[in-house]
Amino acid sequence: MRLTTKPVLCNYYVTYRCNATCGFCDIWERPSPYITLENAEKNLKDLRKLGVKVIDFTGGEPLLHREIDKLLELAKNLGFITTLTTNGLLYPKLAERLKGKVDMLHFSLDSSVAEEHDEMRGVKCFDSVMKSIEIAKNLGERPDILFTVFEHNLHHIEPLWKNICLPNNLILILNPAFEYNDVKVGNQFTKKALEEISHWGRKKNIYLNEGFIALRKDGGNHVNNPICRAGSSTIVISPENKLILPCYHLGIEELPIENNLFELYKSEKVQKIIAQEGRLPACEGCVINCYMQPSFAVEISKYWWKALPSTLKYNRIKGTWKQLLKV
Repeated sequence: MRLTTKPVLCNYYVTYRCNATCGFCDIWERPSPYITLENAEKNLKDLRKLGVKVIDFTGGEPLLHREIDKLLELAKNLGFITTLTTNGLLYPKLAERLKGKVDMLHFSLDSSVAEEHDEMRGVKCFDSVMKSIEIAKNLGERPDILFTVFEHNLHHIEPLWKNICLPNNLILILNPAFEYNDVKVGNQFTKKALEEISHWGRKKNIYLNEGFIALRKDGGNHVNNPICRAGSSTIVISPENKLILPCYHLGIEELPIENNLFELYKSEKVQKIIAQEGRLPACEGCVINCYMQPSFAVEISKYWWKALPSTLKYNRIKGTWKQLLKV
């Protein structure tokens, strides 16, 4: 049963540029401009009309955008819930300007050992994350630690949780790695590894969308009976001010918005593409978290039920359920 036919999330790529070179991501390899405040303001108003509740200002590294604080302020003034993930390199410099403007602020951290994390990210940023945590706490912010989980770093969950998250009262978000296009992350998770991730997801101050685990056990999205609702649940906007369909990672169509996002999204051409969500050949076996999480949220299925307890847990701890009731 479909709970809403409206999109609930916008993945707004403010730039593809990044000051890190993570091996499990290829976004930073793309040439990219930066979005403009003028385009963003018009698009955000149209996103509001379309029913979107959450704006994820993403990249690349979103803090590279010199007016990221103004973009966040625009979104907040329009009543959106905002989220942003950063590697921490620029946060100490921008923290004061960002204060109170990011509802869900995530610092990426993939190892409890500085050298290992820095190697995975291709840049020394472990110490910046530690400094960012301290600064954010002093400003009254409550950041989360976003941990991209691979088979090879499972053993870092416990020390990150015990030594960094619990002492600072932070939530550790477990984000299982995924492959797409030419980006490979090694062997897929074994059943044992998935069970171990689930085990940690039940701990205090750890968030894991159990729907991710269930979907992986089921072999991912299947085109003959798709769970993916990427096109209808999520709107993706590029730094070039284009609507990307049906999702960023597949990106079979990039349509210029031209100050007309509302009408463009409602157009027959876009709706025909959206109707193919989860059914295209490249969609077979897909487990991309960015689109599965909103897909689980808009339609009741076994994955909706799997995701529900962890979703309630996170929103209770963060207090974001109060904001969801307002929007």
